[in-house]
Amino acid sequence: MKTRTAAIILAIISTACVAIALSSASISPGNAITTTNCKAPSGDRTPSIALSPEVPDNVIFAGEKITLTTQDRRERMDREMLAFTFSHINTLLQIKRANRLFPIIEPILKECGVHDDLKYLMIIESNGDTEAISTAKAGGLWQFIESTGRSYGLEINKEVDERFHIEKATRAACEYLKESYRTYRDWLTVAASYNTGRGNVTKRIESQKENKAINLKLLPETSRYIFRLLAVKTIFSNPQKYGFYLQHSDLYPHIPHKEIVEVDSVVENWGLFAKKYNITYLQLREANPWIRGTSLTNKEMKKYEVKIPDSEALEYNPEDTKAHDIRWVVE
Repeated sequence: MKTRTAAIILAIISTACVAIALSSASISPGNAITTTNCKAPSGDRTPSIALSPEVPDNVIFAGEKITLTTQDRRERMDREMLAFTFSHINTLLQIKRANRLFPIIEPILKECGVHDDLKYLMIIESNGDTEAISTAKAGGLWQFIESTGRSYGLEINKEVDERFHIEKATRAACEYLKESYRTYRDWLTVAASYNTGRGNVTKRIESQKENKAINLKLLPETSRYIFRLLAVKTIFSNPQKYGFYLQHSDLYPHIPHKEIVEVDSVVENWGLFAKKYNITYLQLREANPWIRGTSLTNKEMKKYEVKIPDSEALEYNPEDTKAHDIRWVVE
């Protein structure tokens, strides 16, 4: 309880300091998030503050040491560290959601032969939101557009959209990532190709005579993308260092399914289907986000596996939640 209280006080102080820093636009480099003169105003005096997250000298990504000591890399990394450190809502949600998703995602990446660090690609694609839809109509955790999703075997229509199927979409993403890795032999370059397409990356490799994305002049969005990956891994590896203090109870727990029901016929109404298992349509949809309508025509009589969540687990006690990664929480 004392730790919790201290964390809340620190968070309040940090938030106040950030607000002052942003209003004064006074940001200077430091070895960590540092504050100076963060005091309540006295009379007409305006408080001054300097805040900046630490930029590491290097990051190990997918087993490779990425040095960040050159001017261009340091400043690009600094920009993303600032963005994630002071985007409190998104970063907190990412960590909370990762606690539910990583136990599902990690085994699939391992089984498919994709490096574990590519799970952070899913985080920056969708913020870990299983219902994410972009302005370009890309959908799901891995943000497939319809044509790409279909090309990797995902069913996409008004009733079923497997871009939102956590396991199937992850396997589809793994296929894309492995195909790219066979070409580039570098996971960070693979990530760049996921953002901008293989054609764009290959064109720049050939014209700039470099074979890794970290050394390429890329489109601004893609250039930021690969440093977002490095920034997210850095913050996830030590959230407290960057001002994020969470308890076990703050994280979103995994909701186990009670059973899997095979459906190979028409479902006239998913709401009535859900009631048979003492859950609501909403709970059914959250357990199976690939269900996109209230019915299933299923003209081809395909077989679908429908997860039925454990109704007792849906009434979870936050105090029982455990951290998937102990580094995410303070004891």
